[in-house]
Amino acid sequence: MRTLFLILLTLPLTVIAEIIDIPIFRIGPEGTGAPIGHVIVKEAKGRVEFLPALQGLVPGKHGFHIHEKPDCGAQEKEGKLTAGLAAGSHYDPEQSGKHLGPEGPGHRGDLPVLLVGEDGSAATGVVLASRLNLQELHGRSLMIHAEADNYGDQPGGARVACGIIP
Repeated sequence: MRTLFLILLTLPLTVIAEIIDIPIFRIGPEGTGAPIGHVIVKEAKGRVEFLPALQGLVPGKHGFHIHEKPDCGAQEKEGKLTAGLAAGSHYDPEQSGKHLGPEGPGHRGDLPVLLVGEDGSAATGVVLASRLNLQELHGRSLMIHAEADNYGDQPGGARVACGIIP
């Protein structure tokens, strides 16, 4: 163990990759609720990899996005508290205003859909984002929506789970 530590000390900082561990919580109009797992994020081969370890979600496809603000709280919309609204919109640094999917020229916060198995877990498979880097994720939030994202007029419906990216 001591040898490994000494080797790590001699490596240039660029060799030691950053890893972000994002705790994910259920959200609702009342605010942040119970934890449902976490998502590990790392950069590899010029793209960002999201490795979900989540449970208790509805089986199927879910919208999965980076949102602009580090806040998972509810906010009022049209006189009603709405889950996760404090996270703001999808991360869109170019201000494209377009929802065109993970490879399109729109929001950079659009990620591939999150696939949830029949047991309610999203623990297999890596979600890849080629248009992002780790540095721009800090101080934002990672959002899971109730439904699939069609990368057009339906970004996934209600916000059901969220984590703040440190």
